[in-house]
Amino acid sequence: MRIKTISYYFREAFQSVVRNSWISIASIGVVAVSLLILGSSMLLVMNANNIAANLESSVEISVFLKDQTTPDQIKDLENKIRAMPEVTQVVFISKQQALEEMKESFGDKKDILSGLEEKNPLPDTLRIKTITAGQVAPLAGEFESFAQVDQVRYGQGVVEKLLAMSKWVRAAGLATMILLGIAAVFLIATTIRLSVYARRKEIGIMKFLGATDWFVRFPFILEGMVLGLAGSLIAVLVVYFGYLSLIGNIQLSLPFMQLVTDRDLIKPLMGGLIGLGLIIGATGSLISMRRFLRA
Repeated sequence: MRIKTISYYFREAFQSVVRNSWISIASIGVVAVSLLILGSSMLLVMNANNIAANLESSVEISVFLKDQTTPDQIKDLENKIRAMPEVTQVVFISKQQALEEMKESFGDKKDILSGLEEKNPLPDTLRIKTITAGQVAPLAGEFESFAQVDQVRYGQGVVEKLLAMSKWVRAAGLATMILLGIAAVFLIATTIRLSVYARRKEIGIMKFLGATDWFVRFPFILEGMVLGLAGSLIAVLVVYFGYLSLIGNIQLSLPFMQLVTDRDLIKPLMGGLIGLGLIIGATGSLISMRRFLRA
C-alpha cells in the first residue's frame, strides 16, 4: 500500500471526525459510557469471583472422632485421609486444643467453661480442606463410613448454596459483559452510519469513478477506530483511577473485604478495554458501510 494512499486514509478519517464534530463527540461519549459500564461490570465480576474463591477455600470438613479412638488409630486415619488426592490439608485438634479455642471464642466470659477442665466433653477432631469446595460433600459422606468417626460436619446446606451463588455470579457477569459489548457495537454503528449517510453522495461518486469497496471503506474504519480509541481511553482513565480510589476507601473502612488490589491483574483488563474500543469502532463502521456498498 502506497504512503500517499495511507496518508489519504488517515487524512480523510481525521477530517471526517472534525467535520462531524458533534456526531464524533456523541460517538466518543457512547463508547466511553458503554466501556465504563462494561469495565465496572468486569471489575465487579472479578471481585465477586475473588470473594467467592476465598469463601470456597475457607470451607473445611470437621471429622469428630469417637472417644475410644487410640492415638495410633488417629495417626493411621490422618495418614489415610492425607493420601487422598482431593485433600490439601489435614489438621488434628485434640480435646484440650478444642477447649482452649472455645475459651478464646468466649473472651471475657470464658470462666463459665472452667467446669469442663476435669471432664472435657469435646471430641478429638480432624479438620480437612479440599482442593475445591465441590469435593467437600462427597468426601464428607465417605468419612462418615470410617469406623473411628463419630460425626462429620462441613456446613451442610451452606456449601451447596455457596457453590450455587458462585456459579450464578460468574454466569450473570459473563452475560452482562456480552450484552454490554453487543450494545456498544450497535451504538457506535448507529453513530458511524450518520457520518456515512452525510457523505453518501461522495461515496456514490467514488464508486462511479471505480473506487474499490475497501478504498471507500477504510477511512470510515479508521474513523470508527479513532472514535473507539478516544472513548475507551476516557473509560479506562475513569475506571482505573476510580477503582483505585474506591478500594482505598473500602480497605480503610472494611479491611476484612478481600478485594482485587493487584495492579498487574487490573492493567490487562484496562488494556483489553482499549483493544475492545478499537474493535467496537471498526466493527461499527463495517456494519454501517454494508448498506451503502451494496448499492
